Amino acid sequence: MSEPRWLSDDEQRVWRAFTAAVTMLRGHVESQLQREAGMPQTYYEVLVVLSEAPGRTLRMSELAEKCHSSRSRLSHAVARLEANGWVRRDTCGTDKRGSFARLTDRGFAALEAAAPGHVEAVREALFDALTPDQVEALGEIADAIRNRLRPQCAAALEAADARLDQLA
Repeated sequence: MSEPRWLSDDEQRVWRAFTAAVTMLRGHVESQLQREAGMPQTYYEVLVVLSEAPGRTLRMSELAEKCHSSRSRLSHAVARLEANGWVRRDTCGTDKRGSFARLTDRGFAALEAAAPGHVEAVREALFDALTPDQVEALGEIADAIRNRLRPQCAAALEAADARLDQLA
């Protein structure tokens, strides 16, 4: 067994600052959306992704991928959005196991109402704290991390979905 690659003091400091910043940012955005729009960030993300899709419709599997979510977790979120009248689920005519999520007009209106406050919360908490050069650097850093983790995260989500399918 090889020796662990321990973090240096500087890496430990950056790691802790990074995790604290991400946790605080997510909490700030989540509480703003709950307070002003009555929805969690997860629902907002689903509505945004559907609003940007052709015909405001996506296969559930594609929606899960774009939302970086497992299919089962997404299915629960879509069920709640259906109960609110914000999303409608349609069966796929060619694939009986597949289904589509479609953003309703009511869901689009909820998104339009939530968006200004959400964007202001993100701008205030993140972008107003950074210089233009820092924004560019943050984008490059986020892309590097995402590109490094994408294959592992996709495999983990697929494995979680496969385990849930076995239980069903």
